[in-house]
Amino acid sequence: MTDVKIRLQKYMADNGIASRRKSEELIAAGKVRVNGKPAQIGDKVDPRTDKVTVAGKKVTKVKKNVYIMLNKPRGFITTMHDEMDRKCVAELISDVPERVYPVGRLDRESEGLLLLTNDGEFANALTHPSKHVPKTYRVTVRPDVTKEQLAAFENGIEIEGRMTLPAEVHILDKQEGRVVLEVVIFEGRNRQIRKMCEALGLEVARLKRTKIGSLKLGMLKQGDYRYLTDDEIHGLLVAAQLTKRGK
Repeated sequence: MTDVKIRLQKYMADNGIASRRKSEELIAAGKVRVNGKPAQIGDKVDPRTDKVTVAGKKVTKVKKNVYIMLNKPRGFITTMHDEMDRKCVAELISDVPERVYPVGRLDRESEGLLLLTNDGEFANALTHPSKHVPKTYRVTVRPDVTKEQLAAFENGIEIEGRMTLPAEVHILDKQEGRVVLEVVIFEGRNRQIRKMCEALGLEVARLKRTKIGSLKLGMLKQGDYRYLTDDEIHGLLVAAQLTKRGK
């Protein structure tokens, strides 16, 4: 008989609880139970018969996959819940009926394009380190940028003992005391662009993500969201080298 059991964190992500990584954190924190018993990292579940609860609430099977793009303002935490009662992106999509979660993150002071979904496979495809989905940022730095610093972006910069992948960088605007760059990175390390700039002695005055793969933020107003089209979803999956599945 075929084993239909899947890893608990995948089951949680597939049903809109949180990303796989965040689901593992919930399991480790003792907030997840399977058939009434505390869950452990590495547990597997049978979606047909096992009862999974998170903080006492039963996990129910997602009926519809949802894909959203949000123009995140500065000052919002990229999470659906915050124990310190800080502003989080959940407030900006409170009228979305489905339970969704962020795909990757933007730090509190960064802004721009953020994806949210309840499709665990889609989220994992876009955030897995092996995929190298390009992400484009508009970065305002101070005071100026040298040719050597630009070359460092393109050659890789050592942060936290490990080199970054080569990035693409172009100057969009240059004024006295400030330069606006377009930076494209192909990995998603924590606060990566800020840390790259810090390593080069550059102060980041503003950081805005404008594009993921072929998906552009466009004219979406700050704080607003919209649902992705089928073509946009397909384009992101192509960027992550994952064939679009049938609905």
